[in-house]
Amino acid sequence: AVRAAYPGAEIVLLGLPWHAGFLSGRPGPIDRTIPIPPNRGVHAGADIRPDAEDPVALDRFFSAMEEERFDLALQLHGGGRHSNPFVLRLGARVTAGLRSPDAPPLDRWVPYVYFQNEILRYLEVAALVGADPVRLEPRIAVTPEDLEEARLAVPGDGGPIAALHPGSGGARRRWPAERFAAVGDALAARGLRVVVTGDGRERALVDAVIGAMRAPAAGACGRLSLGGLAGLLSRCAVVVSNDSGPLQLAAAVGAGRFR
Repeated sequence: AVRAAYPGAEIVLLGLPWHAGFLSGRPGPIDRTIPIPPNRGVHAGADIRPDAEDPVALDRFFSAMEEERFDLALQLHGGGRHSNPFVLRLGARVTAGLRSPDAPPLDRWVPYVYFQNEILRYLEVAALVGADPVRLEPRIAVTPEDLEEARLAVPGDGGPIAALHPGSGGARRRWPAERFAAVGDALAARGLRVVVTGDGRERALVDAVIGAMRAPAAGACGRLSLGGLAGLLSRCAVVVSNDSGPLQLAAAVGAGRFR
């Protein structure tokens, strides 16, 4: 939405190192990514240890941001108790974003409502600066490098692919492994190749799903970068996942989505 409203602007994302790695060279609205140093409540969430912050590194970061002379800074990171002071220190000509009652105001803001669709929430912020919605469903471009990495992990022959992602950010949101296995067997019976995905920390969970299946399934645990996972999911006819980042990624690259 911002790119459509300001086609000549340079859009810079202030984020984490993995954002820079994933977005570098990828077609999309982001022109440049700048990783931020550890900052309580902004970098890696509000639960990082206070001693992880380096005041000297933060001062150096904010000095560099002031030299950028940003025309606009958008705050899309929660209610703003931590992130609004962060945005105000960037020295942008105009600030806009979300605000909870305990957060300082920006130049333009909308109330932060906890139970709200995330996409609509961010589009409300974009509307504060004249950026009308272009689409409601996020899209992420898949690169040839993504597809090549995915093909090395999961070769392209053998029919349509169904991906199972049994992991999630919290155990309470995690469907039992045996249920994923039952779905995997049903999909295999319909002629789909089943691949079970996860990161290195989820190896036991991935192995549990594969071990409970009667049909053969391939494991892709810890074998793909985020780009490679995007490439794999873009090839899938069906993705069955808990409420998780990979589920949102699957939708953004055009895979089928089932919860």
